[in-house]
Parts: sequence; C-alpha cells; structure tokens
Amino acid sequence: MIYVDKLRKEFKKTIKDPGLKGSIKSLFKPKSEKVVAVSDISFEVPEGEILGFIGPNGAGKSTVIKMLTGILTPTSGTCTINGKNPTENRKSYVKEIGVVFGQRTQLWWDLPLRETYGVLKEIYEVPEDSYKKRMAFLNEVLELDSFITSPVRTLSLGQRMRADIAASLLHSPKVLFLDEPTIGLDVVVKDNIRKAIEYINRQEKTTVILTTHDLADIELLANRIVMIDKGSNVFDGTIGELKTKYGQIRELCFETDSPNAAQALGYEKHFGFGEDELSLEAEGKTVKVRFNSSVVPVSDMLSYTLDKINVSDISVKDADIEEIIRRLYKQGVE
Repeated sequence: MIYVDKLRKEFKKTIKDPGLKGSIKSLFKPKSEKVVAVSDISFEVPEGEILGFIGPNGAGKSTVIKMLTGILTPTSGTCTINGKNPTENRKSYVKEIGVVFGQRTQLWWDLPLRETYGVLKEIYEVPEDSYKKRMAFLNEVLELDSFITSPVRTLSLGQRMRADIAASLLHSPKVLFLDEPTIGLDVVVKDNIRKAIEYINRQEKTTVILTTHDLADIELLANRIVMIDKGSNVFDGTIGELKTKYGQIRELCFETDSPNAAQALGYEKHFGFGEDELSLEAEGKTVKVRFNSSVVPVSDMLSYTLDKINVSDISVKDADIEEIIRRLYKQGVE
C-alpha cells in the first residue's frame, strides 16, 4: 500500500549577519546553507495496518507526512501510495487519502457541521446514495448526531476532533493520516476516539499512519512503530520487538520504614551501574528503582534490597513503552 524509499528533503536557510549592516548585506548578497530535514528514510506499510510514526520534536515527522500527503515534493527518493505518486498524481491521489491535523481543522468555522459535510461531499464528488450511507456509518461510529446541526465554532475540542475525523473519512479513503488526533482531550474522549479509529480500521481495512506524542495511542492502536530522529530511521518494528530489544529496564517498587532508604541502599557503589542504568525516586515510604536488568539481574536486586532494609511490600514490573522510547531517543541522539 505505502512504499517509501530513501526519501530525502532539503531546505535552503538564509544566513544573515547581525545588525543593520548584516540585514542590508543579505539583501544584495544573500548567503544560504543547506538544511537536511529528512535523510534517506525508507519503510513500507501494508494495507490495513495502523503504523505509529513517532519521534522527538524536530525529528522530521511533519516533513515526512507532508511529503506523503503531497504537500511537499521530496528532494530525492520516492514514495508511492496505492500505486500513486502524491505530487505527480495530486488530483486523483487526494481522493484516496484522509488527513487530520490535531491542531488545525478542515471544517468551515461558521457553517453548521451538516452543511460543512455537504460542501465536502461536492468537493470529493461523493454520490448522494453513498453519502447518505457514509453519514449513517460515521454518525454511528463517532456519535455526531448531538452536534451535527451546530456551527463548528461552537463545538468543544472533543466534538471538533470527532467532526474532523468524520470529514477525513467522508469519501471512504484508503489511507488515513492522523497527526496528534487526541491532543488536548480528556481521558474519556481520547478513549472514544481511539475506539472509533480501531473500529474503522478493522471494519474497512483503512490503512492508518498515526503521528502522536501520546504513547498510550501507540500502545492501544499501532501494530508497528517507525521511529525517526534527526531525519533518519532509528527503529522499525513491532512494539513487542521494541520491548524485547530495548526493554531491559525494570522497575522495582517497595514500601519501607527505613530512613533514607534510597541513599542507604547504595546500588551504584555495590553493583557498579553506569550512567542512565539506574534511577531512584522516593516519596514517603514508597521507593521506585528503575534499573538495567541486563547489567544486574532482577533476582540480585531483590536479594540485595531485602537483605539491606526492612520491606513491607515489594513488586517488579517491566518498563513501560514511554521509558523504553525515552532511552531509545537518547541512544539515537548520542
């Protein structure tokens, strides 16, 4: 469905010397330098998959999405989606994709939502019978009925996001691009939107590329992760593979009445943990220790802890995906 091969995007950045003299000089003899926003990124997405496309701020995610949606033209490399080149086949291509940008809306601010959908129906040339069936389906999945007659400007953020997702799906696209679809939403609304995305993906085999900083979206929705940093691929695989490869971090949590337990234990000195291989948090009687279990086995950490201090309760759990990705980003930067 989606094939991306050595995609690269370069921009020219104007360099200006400081002060008025520099401003005048830049008018007559402008200097520029090349900035590589995306460097040789490659990946494939089969039909019907939900792909989590993630990376830190400035990693190049938005630039890649803009190239995949045809907004930007790559400097080099190729991308084809459902057999079409996004920039060369722009007119026919946009009828096969839906795009939702969490901080922007494609809806007309002063129009009632129902009329907005009517306008989009004409733009996408959706036949009347297909439109009625589609709206019935979207009403059922996204629960639009309670606000479909309201002007867009009166909608809450959660309602607007559901309305935007419906607008992006009105023409039954084969591929859906979601950029921060749950940003700023409360827990209940987030859960409802996730369920809607999952349902649409399952029922219609819609291929979804999900860009988000909310790692709960990734864990609950994505089958696979492509992670980029500084414009290059850092990881491409399933969440299971990510945890297997980078998930050696464990969290040891215990309750104790021992004073200054976190400092008294002296894990660093006893086990020789390196930088970023151990962290401790203490709040009241609760102490949380995150450590690299490939350096020190869980059994050794448990034995040492129980031998050194009095513990009333203790548990061990795997690191969550947020901790794993944080460490992976740091490795990528270094």
